[in-house]
Amino acid sequence: MFTIGDFASLGRVSVRMLRHYDALGLLEPARVDPFSGYRFYSAEQLSRLNRIIALKELGFTLQQVGAILDEKVDVVELRGMLRMRRAQLEHQVSTDTARLAAVNARLRLIEIEGHMNTQDVVLKSLPAMRLATLSAVAASYASSDIGPTIQPLYKQLLERVTEAGVMPTGSPVAYYTPANDDGAVTVVAGFTVSAQASPEQRFDIAELPAVPRAAALIHHGSLENADETYQALAKWIEDNGYRADGAGYAREVYLDTPMDDISKWVTEMQIVLLPDSDA
Repeated sequence: MFTIGDFASLGRVSVRMLRHYDALGLLEPARVDPFSGYRFYSAEQLSRLNRIIALKELGFTLQQVGAILDEKVDVVELRGMLRMRRAQLEHQVSTDTARLAAVNARLRLIEIEGHMNTQDVVLKSLPAMRLATLSAVAASYASSDIGPTIQPLYKQLLERVTEAGVMPTGSPVAYYTPANDDGAVTVVAGFTVSAQASPEQRFDIAELPAVPRAAALIHHGSLENADETYQALAKWIEDNGYRADGAGYAREVYLDTPMDDISKWVTEMQIVLLPDSDA
């Protein structure tokens, strides 16, 4: 089971939105603690969340979304509706590109439901890391918001570490703080370094602690499709009885990033697990 904060992060929505869906009866928690009132969700509920977001992007009101879901619209019908909306978006102005990407991402998630590849997930420890970092705030965890936020950070960071005479010692790393109720998230771009902090440098030094246990999965290709990999990780975590650590939600290690072809990128997605998980 996932806390409302962890589930919101995995589903790329805000905590406030999940509470709103609960109030409307669209997506109720799998369990509510009778003493604390804390809400808990299961990985299985990502399926319903994907449909709610997809139908919302089609322009349906939340009341209409509820009616459609209660009639159990199947994947074939939903795919047809999404493709029709995609055709409409392709004729709109460039400012709608982000919405189109969101629809495509949710469509992919719906199409692979029941076929997520979790066989390649590995359980591993993560070493402590010293990173030279820059950070910025993205509007949400959605790939369409994360990508434009993090990409300029790496260019700026490389310029600044070079200016300071600091040499990266390993692969670039990114990590994120949990989303607040409005869905905003702090994106941190980093290079592994051995240097100590210096008042003259124009970047921060972050010390990531060693992690005894994390679930990791290799993602191939553009990070626009990263949601698929993260939701596969979520399914594996729940299927194997682990729990995600919300404080260290996700790390990404960019193993290979040819600038001329993002389809050949290789990224390891890592979700930190609570040490007291029982699996």
